[in-house]
Amino acid sequence: MPLQSDDALHELLAGVRTLAVLGIKAGEGDDAHRVPLYMQGQGLRVLPISPKLDIWQGVPCVNGLADLPETSDLIDVFRAPAHLPGHTDEILALPEPPRAVWFQLGIRDSESSARLEAAGIQVVEDRCLMVEYGRLIVGSMEGMGPGHEGPAEEPRA
Repeated sequence: MPLQSDDALHELLAGVRTLAVLGIKAGEGDDAHRVPLYMQGQGLRVLPISPKLDIWQGVPCVNGLADLPETSDLIDVFRAPAHLPGHTDEILALPEPPRAVWFQLGIRDSESSARLEAAGIQVVEDRCLMVEYGRLIVGSMEGMGPGHEGPAEEPRA
């Protein structure tokens, strides 16, 4: 079952130092840009994954999960649910899996979650990483923008 309690989420987030972001974007208005930018500002090392970008915030992008230069504590997923089974296969094929996979707000797939959990990988579904990190770790919603209650857009391809 995906992580839901504040205690479980706090324990997970408190140990994250490296964050791989699948589906990262360059547009400042995109949640797939704002969320990792916020996390980078909190001191996390962001590993951007996008075949559409060469560089994100001065960090070279890789095309896919298999191309990551190092192991990530957490993989944050900004991809439509239809893509999750394939990405789950990629995650399970990594030589060293992440501690957890985070499906952003609006993203759920019970089969993918069950497969990841069966492999010992924690899963969070349908939650904004930036909001939960700010609430549980930083203790403030500052820096997220005025009136920010979570990402405004739905996941895209």
